[in-house]
Amino acid sequence: MLTKAYNKQLFAEKSKGMDLAVVEGVMGLFDGYDAVSETGSTAQMAKWLGLPVLLIVSAKGKARSAAAIVKGFETFDPDLTLAGVIFSQTGSQRHYECLKDAVEQNCKTPCLGFMPKNEKIVMPERHLGLMTADELAISSEVLSILVSMVEKHIDMDALMKKLPILELEKSPVKPLVEDKILPPVKGESPVIAVARDKAFCFYYQDNIEALKKAGAKIVNFSPLADDQLPRGIDGIYFGGGYPEVFAKNLSVRQDLLARIKALSLSGMPIYGECGGFMYLCSQVSSMDEKKPYNMAGCFDFSVQMSKKLRSLGYREITLTADTIIGKKGAVLRGHEFHYSSLKDEHLEKNSNSGDSIVKNVYSVTSRVGQDILLKGFQKNQTLGSYLHVHFGSNPDCAQTFVENCANFRDTLKVAIPGELGISDKDYHGIQRA
Repeated sequence: MLTKAYNKQLFAEKSKGMDLAVVEGVMGLFDGYDAVSETGSTAQMAKWLGLPVLLIVSAKGKARSAAAIVKGFETFDPDLTLAGVIFSQTGSQRHYECLKDAVEQNCKTPCLGFMPKNEKIVMPERHLGLMTADELAISSEVLSILVSMVEKHIDMDALMKKLPILELEKSPVKPLVEDKILPPVKGESPVIAVARDKAFCFYYQDNIEALKKAGAKIVNFSPLADDQLPRGIDGIYFGGGYPEVFAKNLSVRQDLLARIKALSLSGMPIYGECGGFMYLCSQVSSMDEKKPYNMAGCFDFSVQMSKKLRSLGYREITLTADTIIGKKGAVLRGHEFHYSSLKDEHLEKNSNSGDSIVKNVYSVTSRVGQDILLKGFQKNQTLGSYLHVHFGSNPDCAQTFVENCANFRDTLKVAIPGELGISDKDYHGIQRA
């Protein structure tokens, strides 16, 4: 999603002053944007950063075949450096010795140890992957088991000797976006409320930091636990997560849902991506697909869960109109991954409700042979999509969002309370926002 320069600088910025840096790969070592290039893969990132790769190979049901796997990874890309291999799901010490003998006889990559199979350290999964850290507390018992397994079965001294010493302290840390540095928004910092709890936990940390650098003040709130929004806010950011898992609990916060819809009608900049977008729709079905639950209703769409994957992959979009995160013609990149889809999807004006028109403001750049249905919906100053946009893909993203929030703060004009269908108390709360 991001340039080589951005990734290298981000790594340097976050690693400076640290003793050890671990970069976690995703999917297979060579899996990325497509099947014919290294673009977007862990292998490409390793070469960009000049780092060796520690290969983790499942030993389940394998002995000599493990050597063929290691040999394949070893020779597939000669420009890649393998620091070593660690086997997971190993049955016993004897099993590991068989694996090691096979690899040492046929490969150059050193074997650095193994992690034996242990049901106590299996992490539970659901439809979008592993249970998140927000929900899964790792007990002291599990930590103790992990530590003892590493100490007993992995040669950490040999591993450390394979790692390069990076002279990051001598490297000047430049701004992450070098081609266009925008000044922070003028005047008092606009306040952006960020939804953060078990239901909304998928955020690029870069996005939050970019908003701060652009001049925003960030306050967190919980759609699961809070009945009201934080005071004095000028915008809202709903990230991804699992609203379908927590749909019942989210739906009972009726005052909060009504306030969000009222603020959307009043023109407050509200941005929702994937799970956050689902929350801004009228209804979300539960995981059993039997009962829909009412959500904020900023968009008159119903969200239907599916047991199969609907879409997955990197995306590049061009904005076809001015939005709260970018001007018309801006090119943004991000990632799409969801099991739900929209029912009642429509863009025309509802003649009975008098609502503003819902517009699709995303034009997707797709590869040959792909049929991507991704859209970005904008209504009033509310923008929602299944796309997780990385603000680092375009230097204007965060700045534009913050400027829109500042403009809302300075020029807020709210309709009379009766038109919004809310109490005087809530109306004055909106005025304060």
